[in-house]
Amino acid sequence: MKVAFATQDMKRVDAHFGWAKNIAIYQVSPTSHQFVEAVQFDGDLQEDGNEDKLAPKLDVIKDCAILYVAAIGGSGAARVVAKNIHPIKVNEPEFIAEILVKLQAVLNGTPPPWLRKALLKGRERTLDFAEGTDHA
Repeated sequence: MKVAFATQDMKRVDAHFGWAKNIAIYQVSPTSHQFVEAVQFDGDLQEDGNEDKLAPKLDVIKDCAILYVAAIGGSGAARVVAKNIHPIKVNEPEFIAEILVKLQAVLNGTPPPWLRKALLKGRERTLDFAEGTDHA
């Protein structure tokens, strides 16, 4: 699954989603993680109420299952969730490398329901009524 990080320094989750200079994207699996891309944003990113600044960021993260941020506004969060992306707020700047290791460990165990749902992003869901189970 793809995971996005709002970052100013490309090392830590240390940015408000709307104000982030960079969005770093990684591919994460239970056994590995790999850097995919970083997208840099310019302009007046700190202008509150400017919803247009979110559109390019939402486009960049559209294939991601999770978005890590230091903060996110209510309308930004609603727009992220509407794209089936799970936003996660960190309480203080946290190294992306450490988050990736923790996320891999959770994927190796029994992921919580919200993470199992996030893992299904981009996959077609099929219901097997004979078995009564849900398959991805």
